Amino acid sequence: MAVLSKIRGGVFGMIATVVIALGLLSFIIDPNEVISAFNNMSSKYDVGEINGKAISYTDFQEDVDRFSTINEMISGGAQSAAQQEQVREAAWQDLIYKHLFVRNAQDAGINVGSAEMVDLTSGDRLSPLISNNGAFLDENGNFSREALANLAQASKTDERIKLYWNYLQNSIYNQQYITKYNSLFVNSSVVNPLMLRKDIEENNNTADVEFVMVPVGYAPDTTVTVSDKEIKSYYDAHKKLFKQQASRDIEYVVFEVVPSANDIARTREAVAELQQEFSESSNLKSFLMKNGSEKPYSEYWYKAGELKTVSAEVEDFVWNGKTATSDILAKGNSFFLARVMDSKMVPDSAYVKHILIQGADAQAKADSLLGVLKAGKESFANLAALYSADKGSAADGEMGNIGWMTQNYMIPGFESVITAETGKPFVLNTAYGSHVVMVSRKTAPVAKKQVAIFERSAVASQETMNAVYSKANNFQIAAAGNYENYRKAVDTLGVYSHPVGKMLESANRLGSIENTREVTRWAFENKEGKVSNIITVDNSYFIVATVKGVHKEGFAPVNEVASSIRQELLMRKSVEKKAQDIAEKINGLTDLAEIAEKLGTAVSTRNDVAFSSLTSTGLDPKFLGAIAAAPEGEICGPLAGTIGVYVYKVTGRDTGAFFTEDDAKARDAQVNQYMTQMIIPVMMDDADVKDNRARFF
Repeated sequence: MAVLSKIRGGVFGMIATVVIALGLLSFIIDPNEVISAFNNMSSKYDVGEINGKAISYTDFQEDVDRFSTINEMISGGAQSAAQQEQVREAAWQDLIYKHLFVRNAQDAGINVGSAEMVDLTSGDRLSPLISNNGAFLDENGNFSREALANLAQASKTDERIKLYWNYLQNSIYNQQYITKYNSLFVNSSVVNPLMLRKDIEENNNTADVEFVMVPVGYAPDTTVTVSDKEIKSYYDAHKKLFKQQASRDIEYVVFEVVPSANDIARTREAVAELQQEFSESSNLKSFLMKNGSEKPYSEYWYKAGELKTVSAEVEDFVWNGKTATSDILAKGNSFFLARVMDSKMVPDSAYVKHILIQGADAQAKADSLLGVLKAGKESFANLAALYSADKGSAADGEMGNIGWMTQNYMIPGFESVITAETGKPFVLNTAYGSHVVMVSRKTAPVAKKQVAIFERSAVASQETMNAVYSKANNFQIAAAGNYENYRKAVDTLGVYSHPVGKMLESANRLGSIENTREVTRWAFENKEGKVSNIITVDNSYFIVATVKGVHKEGFAPVNEVASSIRQELLMRKSVEKKAQDIAEKINGLTDLAEIAEKLGTAVSTRNDVAFSSLTSTGLDPKFLGAIAAAPEGEICGPLAGTIGVYVYKVTGRDTGAFFTEDDAKARDAQVNQYMTQMIIPVMMDDADVKDNRARFF
């Protein structure tokens, strides 16, 4: 139990490159709900496929359960829906490492041996996942090999601790492969002296250019046409551009459940019945909890303007009201009661120092240190250096300094520092231990108020829910199961049909409506033209959907992308034709000003254009390349650019020294960093990884 407590209480340090998350929660889907999946070996019932290996629902859940148990040991508490998603993401990433990344690294000749693992987990070259793990720190905040040995020993007899220890070792194992593979990748990206010199020259060589630009515009040129043969030829030559995930085109009608006028009136009456008790209660924290206030009790000190985020009416009452307690204040479907609890001059921020004491006798040690400080026998910084378990707080180079704290940037339990007396140390107890705290300085105080706020919003009654459902039911009946009837029902009943193009299987949102996974699943399980039954989302929306189009995984068929290809080719041919027309118009002209006048435009100037520099972004890429190669002092063009036609003259070139060798190396380092971030995504694409988790979760 002592080891488990240590694990749970420690701050578990993780390196950023380790993708495996620690915000984990047990998987809550009842296996009985998907038992049919276990009896069907079709890939339809696999969670995914990694490097040719099918990942079954059972395999995936085993990983989820494992991470869930580890999280229970670390946090001891339940997690939100978002954190449940982190569990599944952590399990998936673990499988990616196991079946893809580590195998590819081994194929590249990389290996992590048993002796190396011993060194990383218990030897002289400890992994940061061990040395920075709060479970292995002593009472002074230092790494303890004894604590590490105790956990390793306990893992031999305790299955839960064994699971945690195995998890640590697996994380270290994966991390070592990541480190080695990234090192191999980066070090193989060699920039030799010739390449480095060329990079520096290209960024230091600049050009000044005068040019005339004639845009093509977006109006179609009726003399330019694109044939079906040209479209097919472009498609065949650029097919990789049209690779797509499986998706669906849908339309849906939504019936939102909102409170009726009667629901709103009843809510106001309920708030009115609480008004007197609210104004007289001596324990408003208990009152707000007991009566289900949507805004909990807070000791926050509000200054003028801050309560506008709650309600302009509450803000006005607090600062302009004549009584301590307000009448009922309304904002939309929400009703408020406000009571001013206290008013005083309070600073926005305080500069805080602390000495953190942990352990069974933390309170006694903190009291003793407080006495030493009050007697002036030792400085705060020296005591913090000697006794504080928090070795990381050393703002401005002085031990014990946390720095400036505000009400919005506050360690839980430290709220009183905002109003504490400057220069007078005191003891605070928090979940982290006992703290000797001192506020050394504050910002200028301003007028603030503590306010208790009761908030209740009207919600739809069952009667209202039934009425909205009835409307949805009438529409669903009229739609009669096919798209043609769906469109007739839209017109007849006067509702709006929302279109969604190429919705992915992972989609969990429709417009502003979240948690719409059931709509997505229905769409992927049904054929084009089908209409759904009523799908309920969060008891707030009733949705009827129809599948309008099906896009299979692979390459989009040419007929689906013909329109976009046609526009691309029309633009290219239009620019080329415009360049030919301009060439005829300016034939014989040798002055840019004359050319501009002939074309009905003006001469523009751009100085210090560098071919390789990011400072030249914004120029047409084709024009930028042409400038780099153009002879100085000669009129060139017409050049068919991306969006227009250019006639130009390089008026001067210069070689500077603003782009240094350090700049070049820094940019190469950035490129390498980007490439290492893309290693796993590229591996996944190459291995054709399929992620079907959305079918189940």
